[in-house]
Amino acid sequence: MVLDLRADPIALTAALVDIPSESRHEQRIADEIEAALRAQAPGFEVIRNGDAVLARTNLGRPSRVLLAGHTDTVPAADNLPSRLVDGVLHGCGTSDMKSGDAVFLHLAATVVEPAHDITLVMYDCEEIESSANGLGRIERELPEWLAADVAILGEPSGGYIEAGCQGTIRVIVGATGTRAHSARSWLGDNAIHKLGAVMQRLSDYQPRDVDIDGCTYREGLSAVRVDGGIAGNVIPDAAALTVNFRFAPDRTVDAAVEHVHRVFDGLDVTFEVTDAAAGALPGLTKPAAAALVAAAGGQVRAKYGWTDVARFAALGIPAVNYGPGDPNLAHRVDEHVDTAQITATTETLRKYLLA
Repeated sequence: MVLDLRADPIALTAALVDIPSESRHEQRIADEIEAALRAQAPGFEVIRNGDAVLARTNLGRPSRVLLAGHTDTVPAADNLPSRLVDGVLHGCGTSDMKSGDAVFLHLAATVVEPAHDITLVMYDCEEIESSANGLGRIERELPEWLAADVAILGEPSGGYIEAGCQGTIRVIVGATGTRAHSARSWLGDNAIHKLGAVMQRLSDYQPRDVDIDGCTYREGLSAVRVDGGIAGNVIPDAAALTVNFRFAPDRTVDAAVEHVHRVFDGLDVTFEVTDAAAGALPGLTKPAAAALVAAAGGQVRAKYGWTDVARFAALGIPAVNYGPGDPNLAHRVDEHVDTAQITATTETLRKYLLA
């Protein structure tokens, strides 16, 4: 059966959740979304890119709003099909982020005379490695489809506009020593012990709080993995600590790497940056973004974590996360969404698109 985009977005969320769409297995949900848009959103130009579906109006409006949502989920954990109990919809992807997808699809089919032109991007493979991300593929192959005055990602945000996002880097801090028998430990140089000074620096670290456009971003520098040791009777000659720095979007990646180097300055260790992604400034002073904030009643806060808003920020497009659902419930076995948030998000965005 074709998805009913004009149905209550709560029912549409349940229908989307009931289509399994683990990352790399989004063909069926993309097929159904494409068919529904072609049948029920006649004002939209619709195209397909792999397992992503893109649609846009060309009404000549003075501004363009891009609504983007990923259709994939993490692997289900015996939490399909969906269940509606006392105003709460349970199931894999209810919060992250098929409720946001449902809101966007419903609005595409029911907002007939928008004040803005609308671009809808339903993309694949967000939950896995960045190189597979469908939004990145669209940026490479169809960059003109990402042009907009403001981008809204339907990631769960608890009813708040979550502006911008943190950047992130991962650094392996390594130490070397001399291997020896643990019964004659004085003959060796213990690499693991050298990491003690690194851990102390982390324990003493005081993170910044940074206010940007009225949003407070709190930074964090944390050890996330320890590697070392050869055997139970050997002094190790190598050890490593993986450190993750979540930084406010006023820092560049290079500035973040330099900061981590300064934190560990003077220690006998090596550094290897293994992953890095820039953050996104909120851009809430731009007219299209400011109008969205007004429509949401000023309910704005900083986004903790990295999301695809950073891709839009790199293109010079202000972008926010705004969708129903609690981000703390994403990927959990008991993932669920309060249906009242689906309704409220739909009405806020409807008001914005018509204003």
